[in-house]
Amino acid sequence: MERHKSVPLNSLLDAWLRNEGLETPLLQHRMIQGWPEVMGAGVAQYTGEIKIHGNVLRVQIKSPALRQNLLMMRTEIARKMNAYVKAQIIQEVTFY
Repeated sequence: MERHKSVPLNSLLDAWLRNEGLETPLLQHRMIQGWPEVMGAGVAQYTGEIKIHGNVLRVQIKSPALRQNLLMMRTEIARKMNAYVKAQIIQEVTFY
């Protein structure tokens, strides 16, 4: 059997996910699951619910002092989270 076009499997999967409209939800899920890894165990300990609405990552922080510190670093956090999933998924991070 003669091989005409060889295409890596990961590029085929990426194209299929994109065509089916599943790429963004998958990246959003990866971003939410990656919060403890990106932010560290100390921040993850005080983290509650994490949601993505549109292009905004909403994170519940249980400590008011930590929430204020993270609020000042929100643009850097957005950059790190986007770098983690290797895509521009969020533009803003809010804490409640």
